[in-house]
Amino acid sequence: MGQRVSAVRSAPLFLWRAKMKRLLMLLLISCLVLFACRGQGPLVYNVNKSAELKEYESELAAESLYAESVSQQSIEESRRAESEAAAQEALIWKKKKVSKKRVLVKGIYLTDNTAGSGRMDEIISHMDQTELNAVVIDIKNDHGRIAAQLDAPLAKELGATVNTISDLPGLLSKLHEHGIYAIARLVTFRDPYLGGVKPEWMNQKADGSVFRDNSGMSWVNPYKREYWEYIAQIADACADSGFDEIQFDYVRFCTEKGMNEVVYSEEDTQGLDKTQIIMEFVQFISDRMAKKNVFMSADVFGTIIGSYVDTISVGQDYSLMATGVDYMSPMIYPSHYGNGNFGIAYPDMEPYKTIRGALAASRKDLQLDYSQGQYQASIRPWLQGFTASYLQHYINYGPQQIRQQIQAVYDSGYEEWLIWNAANNYDWNAFRSKEEGKREEESVEASQKAEQESRDAALLPSGSSGKESSSSP
Repeated sequence: MGQRVSAVRSAPLFLWRAKMKRLLMLLLISCLVLFACRGQGPLVYNVNKSAELKEYESELAAESLYAESVSQQSIEESRRAESEAAAQEALIWKKKKVSKKRVLVKGIYLTDNTAGSGRMDEIISHMDQTELNAVVIDIKNDHGRIAAQLDAPLAKELGATVNTISDLPGLLSKLHEHGIYAIARLVTFRDPYLGGVKPEWMNQKADGSVFRDNSGMSWVNPYKREYWEYIAQIADACADSGFDEIQFDYVRFCTEKGMNEVVYSEEDTQGLDKTQIIMEFVQFISDRMAKKNVFMSADVFGTIIGSYVDTISVGQDYSLMATGVDYMSPMIYPSHYGNGNFGIAYPDMEPYKTIRGALAASRKDLQLDYSQGQYQASIRPWLQGFTASYLQHYINYGPQQIRQQIQAVYDSGYEEWLIWNAANNYDWNAFRSKEEGKREEESVEASQKAEQESRDAALLPSGSSGKESSSSP
């Protein structure tokens, strides 16, 4: 893990610029020294030269070569120092803590259209009767539009607001009155709206045209740091509005067909690969959210867990990203795994086994970093609340299949979960009553506490006291 972290340049942009200024100053001084030495050389005339003159010219040439070598050495040393400094800065970056009390989330996804409609009264009523205690609401939706009036200057300037949720303060107040934890979902690097109003921020082809995926969606170029401020302002405004947590989705590069036509300039990349720039973004946003004392979560592809190929393709390093957020939500929908994954012929038809397999891989990916004392985010997976009828081998997902997935989460040593249904059509019979949910939660907590103590003990050196495990993250 140490090697991967050292590859990430997490210094703020102003520090990087300061270093570049120092480097340029060093180069300027070296050049002045070089030119000064060369400037002392004699004028050469077409005459016979004395031995003394030839010796003098030879000495000057040697001095010039020496000055040039010193200049080159200074450049190389400066570059080496830059690299070492960047590595050290990445290693010392630490996730800033949020002082709020954590909630064991059991939640569902809601579109901004649903959240701004009369359906909310019915949904809240059902939640009052069940174990559900959280909602994830689209605020920056899949179309790049802002669903409510927010104090986000850049979003206002670009006309991104559609005000689907006309009374956001009232909605949040009502949710909190009913003990419901509110999470704002922000679709991050996929943004078809900005493709029309800010083409310079988008993935572009060699001819300068905006790249669009098979669905006609444009994607923001993650290297465009100007956009980082745009999304950060929206997140800040969500925190100020009263959301308990900000969830960032699509924190990745586009992987759609045709992406090989997209060009990233050296000016943009500055030598950073996909994983590095995504991690810089995560750290940038993490610091902003910590200042607001609000929790931050990130959705990630379930397939990046244990897969180097998927990691370098989308730019999401599972264990590395887990050091920068409060919650990680891998999308481990059984329908999204290929036939044969986890030794399961058709994963969609085996919801319990598939979730168990995915979370076992998650624990394996994070265990090394945990044993080395690295901070780790809490894992809160997205589970499948829909039927994937587009598959050749699938089953209908009703209360039983949803419950099997939830049980798999608990049996894997985790306590939180979210259910995804794009149409927000939930079968409330899939969820326990408040009383049943509380009893189950207490049972799960006791079981997982014992399991955690066992894992911590296994990590201790032989002969060490079990009390030392209390310092583990």
